[in-house]
Amino acid sequence: MVAIMGSSGSGKSTLLNILGLLDGFDSGDYELAGNGMAGLNERAAAKYRSKFLGFVFQSFNLIGFKTALENVALPLYYQKVPRRERNKIAMDYLKKVGLEDWAEHLPNQMSGGQKQRVAIARALVAKPKVILADEPTGALDSTTSHDVMALLREINKDGITIVIVTHESDISALCDRTIHLVDGLIDV
Repeated sequence: MVAIMGSSGSGKSTLLNILGLLDGFDSGDYELAGNGMAGLNERAAAKYRSKFLGFVFQSFNLIGFKTALENVALPLYYQKVPRRERNKIAMDYLKKVGLEDWAEHLPNQMSGGQKQRVAIARALVAKPKVILADEPTGALDSTTSHDVMALLREINKDGITIVIVTHESDISALCDRTIHLVDGLIDV
């Protein structure tokens, strides 16, 4: 579980977007599962994202007209998992984050902490190897932030690598390692 910290404009989100295969990179090497990621086309990048990566965002990025269950099941839809199976799997993940009773609620009916737990369940449902979290506690109060971090710690103990971009030193203190960026470079 790694935190990436740095001031605004230091390159934290850019680094996360490169790791998430959302942005390309100009130089250097990036290997994911033993394969070079340089010069991937969008189709290949999407395949790697679907197979290896999960995303959690500060703004939750839930679809407002879909229920919690539908939001969590969405990655499985793109993997062509049949509806009944994907809904069962999605419900299992809602249970893991303590929200099975909220399965039929829309995002506007949930608190910030509940939305973030739905987003975490959605990130987990495709069984990624790595979760990339961009300010996952930025929109939450301190108690809810620590609840979300406890959940992420549990997920990490299950063997999933988690990379968290944060401005909050108390959040980075809950990670195993903190990387500081200054002007796009790792500060050593």
